[in-house]
Amino acid sequence: MRLGEVERLRGELSGFVADVFGSLSRRDQRRWGECYLRGLMLDGRRKSIQPMAERLPDGNMQALQQFVNQSPWEWTPVRRRIAQRLCEVIQPEVWVVDDVSFPKCGRVSAGVARQYCGALGKRANCQVAVSVHAATDTASCPLEWELFLPEEWADDHERRRRAGVPAEARHVPKTRLALGLLERLAAQGLTVPVIVADAGYGRSVAFRLALEERGWSYVMAVDPKEVARPAAAEPYQPEYGGLGPPTLSRYREAARPLRDLVDAGAPFLEVTWRQGSKGMMTSRFAVLEVRPSGKEACRTVQEQAGGRSRWDGVLPLRTLLVEQPEEADEATGYWMTNLPAATPVADLVRWAKMRWRIEHDYRELKHGLGLDHFEGRTWRGWHHHVTLVTAAQAFLTLRRLDPKAHTPV
Repeated sequence: MRLGEVERLRGELSGFVADVFGSLSRRDQRRWGECYLRGLMLDGRRKSIQPMAERLPDGNMQALQQFVNQSPWEWTPVRRRIAQRLCEVIQPEVWVVDDVSFPKCGRVSAGVARQYCGALGKRANCQVAVSVHAATDTASCPLEWELFLPEEWADDHERRRRAGVPAEARHVPKTRLALGLLERLAAQGLTVPVIVADAGYGRSVAFRLALEERGWSYVMAVDPKEVARPAAAEPYQPEYGGLGPPTLSRYREAARPLRDLVDAGAPFLEVTWRQGSKGMMTSRFAVLEVRPSGKEACRTVQEQAGGRSRWDGVLPLRTLLVEQPEEADEATGYWMTNLPAATPVADLVRWAKMRWRIEHDYRELKHGLGLDHFEGRTWRGWHHHVTLVTAAQAFLTLRRLDPKAHTPV
């Protein structure tokens, strides 16, 4: 946005800041929060503090630096209010779990390590954050964030001290970070819709079962190499040989990869799920029931039953959504869900495909609002910056959805 457009929004922005930053006790903190948001929305190649301060008529680099990196304001209440406002307006059909990377130089920025960097498509020096987004086909916005802490940071006390990493922040898998974010949002009283994620999260059976234990529905991409058995498979009880503990129930048929369970004659239906840039998006999909049977699935089901000796051997049914375009020789996409197989296939497809909104979010967050332009090194500074970027996108999203808004954005 040009400076004149941003200046015309100052009245609306002031009201928005007074609401979502209402937890900040000091007036000057809210003032610099509003200033930072205007800097993020203003045109410019870099959205780090110095160039933003230079572009703004009331910019002050030292004050913005202190507000973002040193000021001890709490970001959690700000994100909570943003999530409440966004969910009220967007009324999300899904929450999308994902992660995003921030390429970095050096090794002192909080959480930085050599790891897979999605932004570069290879292993590189970067930070990685897990996020949860509210989404429909027409709108989306991040609701919560957490910075992933690689294992090398776990016991490097000097490195943690310099980056201001709190003692309670430990190295945990991204799936556990995602689960914590979802629990935090649910604890705010927000209605948890269908949870969507790519195979990076969907391949974790433990993560899927953790969602089920909390009563949440999901549609998640899975690896076609994941093994399962057909819905009709039933365990049998082998005869007891008379020695040792009783023989446990087992299946006669070995588990097979998901791609091998899709029958060539499976009833694929043509489904159109949304309007794309080149026309309506259409493909063929089939729905079938399977029994996930990998080691992780079996172990988790046994634990839920109270131990291996108490398990009846029956693996639970789950619904598998499979995509195979007309021109393809084999399936190109697999999604697992705990929703019943009788769920309309059009709904399953729409939810599965709604993850595309995340790409829209990241494009706006990174290229438009400077999500990955932050040059600070501390845990607090990183959380402050992503909270402010989230607030900027939330403000623009609310204006786009408000029919009374007239100023172009």
